[in-house]
Amino acid sequence: MNKLNVKVEHIYHSGFTVETENYFLVIDYYKGNIKLRDKKTIVFVSHGHRDHFNEEIFKWNDNKKDIDYVLSSDIELDFKPNYIHIIEPYEEMVLDKINIKTFGSTDLGVSFLLNVDNINIFYAGDLNWWHWESNSEEDNLNEEKIFKEEIEKIKGANIDLAFFPVDPRLGSAFYYGGKYFIEELKPKYFVPMHFGDKLSVTSDFIHKMGDCGTKIVEIKEHNQEFSL
Repeated sequence: MNKLNVKVEHIYHSGFTVETENYFLVIDYYKGNIKLRDKKTIVFVSHGHRDHFNEEIFKWNDNKKDIDYVLSSDIELDFKPNYIHIIEPYEEMVLDKINIKTFGSTDLGVSFLLNVDNINIFYAGDLNWWHWESNSEEDNLNEEKIFKEEIEKIKGANIDLAFFPVDPRLGSAFYYGGKYFIEELKPKYFVPMHFGDKLSVTSDFIHKMGDCGTKIVEIKEHNQEFSL
């Protein structure tokens, strides 16, 4: 499998940094140890849930120049300087030389498809097949339907690197969304997320998927760094 020339750091839960040749991306940071780089920095927030968004990120602008923020439109702010960019589902924008395209979510906000230094990165946010054991069968069938409809809209994208929920709270259904995503969209690399401190679910997902043609990253600790 071809190298992407990307450095990724898992911060916590669904928070990551992605470093390419010319850019440093921060995605859905809400807590944990983070070290910014001396590169053009773009901070992405997929939605306003408190496990994906912390207003602390705006303090980074005090000490760092050349930083922009791309926020889902569900996030309401009392201020909007020119370095904050609001985006709706199913919109496109170009920021610096990064192509940004959004899709929907099966919960709140957006999912992102980014082209950065010729690398296609998909970040799901809370887009997932949410199959809760406490739901009625009818509700879970509806969750399946809206998830698969959203995946259908993304088909055709050539995804090099995907970040996608593998949530242990879903019990035996923890792998449903990730499995379907890999089978339908065939990303080269898949990074599990949305698991809090239950990092072992990433190993469980790898074992569940077997030899699927996609390289799945096992996350063993917070602030784990890996090069792809």
